Amino acid sequence: MDASFLSNINGKNADLKKQILGLCVTDGDYSIADLSKRLDTSIPTITKLVGELIDNGFLEDLGKHGTSGGRRPSIFGLNPAVGYIAGVSVDNNTVTMAVTDFKGRIIDHEDNLPFELEATEKSFSELCVLIKKAISDMDISLKEILVCGVNLSGRVNYQTGFSFSYFLGEGKPLTDLLESQLGVPVTIENDSRAMTYAEYLAGDCGNIKNMLFINASWGLGMGMILDGNLYFGKSGYSGEFGHFPMLNNNQICRCGKIGCLETGASGSALHRIFIEKIEEGKNSSLKDKYQKEGDISLGDILKAVQEEDVLAIEAIEEVGFVLGRAIAGLIKIFNPEMVVIGGKLPMAEDSLMLPVKSEINKYSFNIISKDTTIRFSKLGQMAGPLGACLLSRSKMLGLI
Repeated sequence: MDASFLSNINGKNADLKKQILGLCVTDGDYSIADLSKRLDTSIPTITKLVGELIDNGFLEDLGKHGTSGGRRPSIFGLNPAVGYIAGVSVDNNTVTMAVTDFKGRIIDHEDNLPFELEATEKSFSELCVLIKKAISDMDISLKEILVCGVNLSGRVNYQTGFSFSYFLGEGKPLTDLLESQLGVPVTIENDSRAMTYAEYLAGDCGNIKNMLFINASWGLGMGMILDGNLYFGKSGYSGEFGHFPMLNNNQICRCGKIGCLETGASGSALHRIFIEKIEEGKNSSLKDKYQKEGDISLGDILKAVQEEDVLAIEAIEEVGFVLGRAIAGLIKIFNPEMVVIGGKLPMAEDSLMLPVKSEINKYSFNIISKDTTIRFSKLGQMAGPLGACLLSRSKMLGLI
């Protein structure tokens, strides 16, 4: 793949090529005539640029499409065979991976690979070994990987390549360290923002231009699509929704502050609330397990909700009420077309959604909230690794 035109950022043709690729990324396949209209550029110029993009390996001619009643135009789209994109989503104790073709279609994936995330050299080395083994197990060579995107929670600056949550100590960008071990170009991103991008491009969101994505997992994060663009903020640290100082509960957050939203509206909050109820003497199907083992997992609690455990449902409802009140505030601020809730907590289904919608109805202005669709993620746990693939592809192409 010849991406030399990407470095010529001042050239008009380079910008037009990026726009052509951007349209194919967001909207799919195009004819020359449609590209000419969208970009307000002559058909001869578009024809020339599309030809060069085909020569470079970015696009392919998909043949003639249309009705039989007239002259059918040739359609052009991203060339899926030019190479693979790897996406890695790192959680506290698991890694989920996906590999897509250049068109963004998932070729293979590995779910919930065991991994302990720690800010140590040992943990970093184990992550690199895990990534390489997973790609090998998919019968894909690292030489075929065009770029690898890695998601992490917390503060991630994709432009500098630094993560300020994990793997600190060497003074080098995390991207450089990963590239030296994997032997392929690497981008890093905040997990919630990557999930947002996947949901926007591949989660059946229609033609909306303003969307909020809530990542309700062990922690609580947010990503934003504003006017059709993924929003990063000045330093790439936007979306710290979970650390909004909203609650007066005297709970210390993992960030060290008190009263963060995350302490009342997240998987960690659900875990704490449920255990507090068990220790108060309330009954649950998980009570014996807790008394024997001294702890229960978030997954155990969410499974208990699905099995209609009354105490687990009470706990998730408490979390839902707090989350819904916070989303009501977001709706007032952003007036979005859609709010998508993803991560682990949507496993609770209506036990979470009903209190969320109840609080939105109570605390939001109907004139605003009536235009906002609230739903769970359509991509589930694949939102993270797929978002890493799609976002790293866009960064590689200079679209972001």
